[in-house]
Amino acid sequence: MAFLLPNFSPTLPLQPKFKEKPIHHTLSQMKPNHSLPPVSHLASVQTPTLSEDAQVNTSKGAQDKQQRDDFYVNLGVAVRTLREDMPLIFAEDLNYDIYRDDITFMDPLNTFTGIENYKLIFWALRFHGKILFRDISLEVYRIWQPSENVILIRWNMKGVPRVPWEAKGQFQGTSRYKLDRKGKIYEHKVDNLAFNFPQQLKPASSVLDLVAACPASPNLTFLWGPADAYSSSWLEFYRAVRGTLDRETLLLPQDGLAS
Repeated sequence: MAFLLPNFSPTLPLQPKFKEKPIHHTLSQMKPNHSLPPVSHLASVQTPTLSEDAQVNTSKGAQDKQQRDDFYVNLGVAVRTLREDMPLIFAEDLNYDIYRDDITFMDPLNTFTGIENYKLIFWALRFHGKILFRDISLEVYRIWQPSENVILIRWNMKGVPRVPWEAKGQFQGTSRYKLDRKGKIYEHKVDNLAFNFPQQLKPASSVLDLVAACPASPNLTFLWGPADAYSSSWLEFYRAVRGTLDRETLLLPQDGLAS
């Protein structure tokens, strides 16, 4: 076997048929596949965006929520302001920030529109109340909401006339305030008055007798009869306030005149 040794040579390791190329070299030689959509297009497909209708609905929902929030804020301010202002209507002017400029005031016989007429009503109440009564005041019995946009106040007004032969008297009524979508008061209606006189009424000894004798009625029937059928400080008070509003050429007086 010695003669075979010179022909023996170590077997070389098997070489791979394909030589691996560096990764960076392979990537550089790759040709782009034009059949694939661009990356930006794929991103737009994979990440859907809000449609215009969805954006409009979102914006509208935010506006509606803001409007509701504003309504409840103004509603709370209105309730608090009315609770503070009503007992002082014969002593101080009101806070008119809670009312709209086109507010309408109504009682069973009259209707007035506009913030200036509304201010004039309460000026006349203070002015003539101090002239005709030694003491006059209003007490709030209850404040509640029968519905979301309505505020109801049940009150009692009492006074001591300056006329010596008249005793003190009182009557009750309800003020109904309606609010718009922004929470501003646009209507004030006074009704359910409980101090009324029939058309054919004989003079009584005192106002208290009249109050005790006449049942409550939603209508001011005592003002529909002749002006001289019966006279009292309460009737004169109402006629004076009504007459002040009838004077279209009267300028709105300053509050200081009422004192």
